[in-house]
Amino acid sequence: METVCADLYRARFIRGFCHLYTGQEAVATGIEAILKPQDSVITSYRCHAFVYTRGESIKDIISELLGRKNGVSKGKGGSMHMYTRNFYGGNGIVGAQVPIGTGIAFAHKYKGDDGVCFDLYGDGAANQGQVFESFNMAKLWNLPVIFVCENNKYGMGTSQERSSASFAYYKRGDYIPGLQVDGMDVLAVREASQFCANFCRSGKGPILMETVTYRFGGHSMSDPGTTYRTRDEVQQMRISKDPILSLKEKLLGVGIITETYFNELQNTIKKEVETAVEEAKASEEPETDALFQDVYVKYLDSEIRGCDAFSYHSISS
Repeated sequence: METVCADLYRARFIRGFCHLYTGQEAVATGIEAILKPQDSVITSYRCHAFVYTRGESIKDIISELLGRKNGVSKGKGGSMHMYTRNFYGGNGIVGAQVPIGTGIAFAHKYKGDDGVCFDLYGDGAANQGQVFESFNMAKLWNLPVIFVCENNKYGMGTSQERSSASFAYYKRGDYIPGLQVDGMDVLAVREASQFCANFCRSGKGPILMETVTYRFGGHSMSDPGTTYRTRDEVQQMRISKDPILSLKEKLLGVGIITETYFNELQNTIKKEVETAVEEAKASEEPETDALFQDVYVKYLDSEIRGCDAFSYHSISS
């Protein structure tokens, strides 16, 4: 899906910002594997994979990227602002989702639904003040929140070595316990996520999990990703740490799958994605009126004195 997104962006079907998740798939997949129906997830603008694991179709995700009315945010959110049940974005401001996720965890505790919130941010956002404010409040009230730092080694074009005095992000919680996990290994992420969820559900309060991962592409589609790191570095990570190929080798090694099965599965997925793209391209764009909808609970068109949805009329005294 993400590979197709890159192609659609280069062909100018997708406009604006677009941040791909290629290389980090094990994090979203590992977390989703242990979630209960009442649990919540919130993340940054690199969100396509989470929208899919949370249950939205590839067609509706691609439709959103193309600005179509049947997209997950009705074509008005684009790459960075996607939502679905118990998934609160896709957020465009660096680190701003962390206090929101803390509030969602507060809601779980207030309602007593035994839910936890996985609150994700990147290593670039880890230095934001609001992250530490959230840590304080979460521990003060012992909220059921798992703060997840997806450390992909680069905040935009700046390496962690240049941006952080300490990049042991799992230790940043101070009074909140933390653990570090191989974010390129889906099984490791799953087990660590289960441990963290159990910790929160037992009433012990927040916990911090750092997933050490890597993005194969640039920060966004406008970033080639090779001006601040070498092509050799990226290639070596693709060869040695690709989370999909690593899982494939594990499954082959213990005889769960065969090479033939894997290839057939790849072909099936490729066809599914290609079909979704064609259906998304054929879907309708939102009507112009939609620009003014979903701003308020009640649609205010023609109720504001002196203006309507498309023009402003001055009112004489």
